[in-house]
Amino acid sequence: MADAGELSGSAGTACKFPGCSRPVARSTKPGRPPEYCDHPDHTRWRAWKERQRLQQEIQSPQGDSVTVTKLDGPVTSARTRADDLLGQFRSLAAQLGDTLAAAVGELSTLADPSVAEAQVQAVQADAARRVAEAEARAVAAEHQSRDAEAARRAAEEAATDAVAAAETAEREATAATEARDAALAEAEQVMRQAREEAEAARNEAEVAVLAAQRQADTRVRQAEDDAVAQVEQTRRQAARDVEAARTERDEALRRAERAELAAQQAERLRVDARGELDQAREELRQLRTEFAEFRRVSSTETTRLREDLARQREGAAEALAEAKQVAAERIAALDEARAQTLARAERAEREWDRLLADLERLRATRPDNGEVRGAAPGETR
Repeated sequence: MADAGELSGSAGTACKFPGCSRPVARSTKPGRPPEYCDHPDHTRWRAWKERQRLQQEIQSPQGDSVTVTKLDGPVTSARTRADDLLGQFRSLAAQLGDTLAAAVGELSTLADPSVAEAQVQAVQADAARRVAEAEARAVAAEHQSRDAEAARRAAEEAATDAVAAAETAEREATAATEARDAALAEAEQVMRQAREEAEAARNEAEVAVLAAQRQADTRVRQAEDDAVAQVEQTRRQAARDVEAARTERDEALRRAERAELAAQQAERLRVDARGELDQAREELRQLRTEFAEFRRVSSTETTRLREDLARQREGAAEALAEAKQVAAERIAALDEARAQTLARAERAEREWDRLLADLERLRATRPDNGEVRGAAPGETR
């Protein structure tokens, strides 16, 4: 019986179960259309049993009339049940086809519905021919009725075996479907975990890269700012020292000029003030000596300031080199983290391929639902 969850809501033909007039919903799946309603007891096998019971009730009041059982009923029912199971299996394979298209193609090739339909028609034609022969023999020889009854019981037993085989095949198909669902769930879990790990690793790598870049930029800017500040401070100090030296030089020149003026005045007054002239000349010599000493000290101080400035520049260059080395180490660590992330992603892909191979092997070892163990008397098993 078709699953109600797989049928559309529109009504189709009437149910073929004896005495039932409920409509049969149309199926949305490929294969044979359903012939019975959604009642759990209205199946092909039980419909055949009900028809046999009704036929026996009709023929029982006729006394000695011969009852000839159609020997093709159980075999046809069993084969039809097998076809239904095969259709259900193809439906499950179609659902799996979204992720395993190759496996669905192989299943469709293996279970060709046109071949099964041709086999069913051939068996039905052969069974109809043998029923006609049996009816002719029954008219000619009523004493063979007991043999026909025995043949009927054998056919029922064969039909029972066929139904049991069909139910076994249905259970095996259900087990295979559950195994497929479990394998797909596990594969989806592995892929989802791999994607989450890859996403987390990528986020961590991006955060680490941004942090390292910000830290390296901060240290480089700090080193540059410190170097510029030190150079600017040294330049301002040197400018102040030079300005002070210039001021002292100008003052000394002014004093020298004043001394020259005093000497000229003393020359004019040397008759009256030779002693003052000598004193002025002595002061001039002293001033010139002090000026020479000042020039020497100023030159030495300028040289020292230039040396200090060069040492500060070297310190700034070393700080900049250290910052660049730290940034290079951070980038190398990020490259290693990226490589580990790629390795984890490759392992997840290999695990996915292994799960797909396991699922292919599971499908390759499924039971063949198209075989029926039971056969009518006279047929080759």
